[in-house]
Amino acid sequence: MTTIPFERAIQEHGTTVLRVCRAVLGPGPDAEDACSETFLSALREWPDLPDGVNVEAWLVRVAQRKAVDVTRSRLRRAVPTADLPDRGVVPDSPDRDLWRAVADLPERQRLAVAYHYLGGLPHTETAELIGGTAAAVRRAASDGITALRRTLTDRTEQTS
Repeated sequence: MTTIPFERAIQEHGTTVLRVCRAVLGPGPDAEDACSETFLSALREWPDLPDGVNVEAWLVRVAQRKAVDVTRSRLRRAVPTADLPDRGVVPDSPDRDLWRAVADLPERQRLAVAYHYLGGLPHTETAELIGGTAAAVRRAASDGITALRRTLTDRTEQTS
């Protein structure tokens, strides 16, 4: 059983979990729901969590599973509409361009960036989550960061 209180884990790692959920699912209600579900699930498992466990990494793994659940439920949910929805970017978000750029990354790069840079997982653990080797995940994360820099620099130059 871990010795830190659950409330402290939420305070210390809540932002990281939400960032990971947003990077995987896009900003909006699905990411927020996945974040909430992460902490509900974590609360149930908290008493049995072994001492010395990396709480942040454990929460990111729980968030990853919850994001997968949301992604699967999206595939089963039909939403008839005449108009195509925006890609899930919150229009008035101050980080709108960043989230749009993350959402536009190829899936493997988006997941590698989300789990490694936003979730703080090492490449080896990220590779376990998304498949492949640590070297391949390192490359995908590097390519993703390069693409984000290029995209955000281009958008900044266009608005200047």
